[in-house]
Amino acid sequence: MQYKNPIIKGFHPDPSICRVGEDYYLVTSSFEYFPGIPVFHSKDLVNWTQIGNCAARAEEFPLEQVKDSGGIWAPTIRWNQGTFYVTATLEQYGNFIVSTQDPAGEWSSPVWVPVGGIDPSLLFDGDRVYYCTNQSLHPGREEITLEEIDVRTGRLLGAQKTIWSGVGGGFLEAPHVYHIGDWYYLLAAEGGTNFNHMITVARSRSVDGSYESCPGNPVLTNLHDASRQVQCSGHGDLFQDHLGNWWLVHLATRISRRTMSHLGRETFLTPVTWEEDWPVVGNNRKASLICEGPLWAEQEAEKSWQADFSNRKWEPEWIFLRRPAEGAYERGEGSLKLHPSTVTFEAAKSPVFAAVRQCDFGCETEAVFDFKPRREGDEAGLAVVLASDFHYRFGKKRTQEGNFLVVEKTAEDFRQTAFCAPAPEGELRLCIRADKEFFTFCYASGEGEIHQVCKASTRFLSCELAGKCFTGTVIGLYAMSEVTTDAVMEVKEFKMTPQPE
Repeated sequence: MQYKNPIIKGFHPDPSICRVGEDYYLVTSSFEYFPGIPVFHSKDLVNWTQIGNCAARAEEFPLEQVKDSGGIWAPTIRWNQGTFYVTATLEQYGNFIVSTQDPAGEWSSPVWVPVGGIDPSLLFDGDRVYYCTNQSLHPGREEITLEEIDVRTGRLLGAQKTIWSGVGGGFLEAPHVYHIGDWYYLLAAEGGTNFNHMITVARSRSVDGSYESCPGNPVLTNLHDASRQVQCSGHGDLFQDHLGNWWLVHLATRISRRTMSHLGRETFLTPVTWEEDWPVVGNNRKASLICEGPLWAEQEAEKSWQADFSNRKWEPEWIFLRRPAEGAYERGEGSLKLHPSTVTFEAAKSPVFAAVRQCDFGCETEAVFDFKPRREGDEAGLAVVLASDFHYRFGKKRTQEGNFLVVEKTAEDFRQTAFCAPAPEGELRLCIRADKEFFTFCYASGEGEIHQVCKASTRFLSCELAGKCFTGTVIGLYAMSEVTTDAVMEVKEFKMTPQPE
């Protein structure tokens, strides 16, 4: 059956998956955004619903001081004897494990594991549990190391052992160990998470080695893909579905213009077969936008997403930069109120900004709100954000001359006011229409006609231009001020709708 990649679009890198019966659960990295580690559920591998987040208590996951593309990354999800376990890295704090019996509910407090390296993984093998990272025990050498642990306490039960050093692609990371038949397989990523990214495999008869490299390495890469539709494929997780078929979930990027992408790394699915006890990744070892695989359900059309402000509880899709400011948000009874903060996006702290990941290149984001600025510098509206110094703002702002509707562009040290005109009084409808090449900014006063005001290139929010950017664009509501103010942004409606390319 034919299906389309990515299976989870937008900023959803470093996927890991586990199966429980005929149910599939998947997690991805979240970096500086809170809550951390989104959790998805599917019955068919191609239609996914976000059901929660693993790291949802701000006091237990300190993100206040993390930099752009810092925070929480590279989670692994596993299930064993009725309990789900997720392990990941929190920048500057180390590796941790959280657990639950209900992945849509609350997860445990983090159990910290005294193991270095990043991209941790778990292997449940009979009565034993093994922990795996890219920690090197020999300075100057890239290595994958393994040790037995007590998964409840994080305590090490055995010595750390080096089990593999990769194939020399550099940036050896993202290890997973599997016990399949008579073999232990080690899946890893090499080449760095950019155009040289790849997945490599090794195997051993014993969990602690020695591991032999697959003669077909790398088993997945788009390094030499001349089509340039998909790039940077790597960092994956191997699994078997309930019908006996094998698959690989992994990250890759789609190109929006030239060699650039502003959505960042997304979650792809590629079929796997076996030859001489080695995994063989389909589609000639490349990620592809169109794939054939042994699926059992049709891939559904993407749906519009809309917030329900009658509910005080945040939907799981909402994210905030670092630790959300207490008292900055009030929701329920049909609206969301944002209280402006003097923290700006450039401050790399936590501005008043409630967002969702951009769902696709083609999408339309709308917000209906009322905002009455009180002081000069009061501002509220919609923002497209890639990083602290790469973002576009579209809002109502008070200046010395009065209230204006503005589009402000920030790309590192480049600042531009792309549009400025007197703002209408009363309720505003702001709309950002996105495609591969442009964000188009539109507005309406109340129920009036929509007016297009300007366009801004997606190029200046591309991950490649920002440099070493591991996230992707998110779009949401913001409120800021130059000094303390009692102005309030009251939002009645917020929705994001996919648009055909």
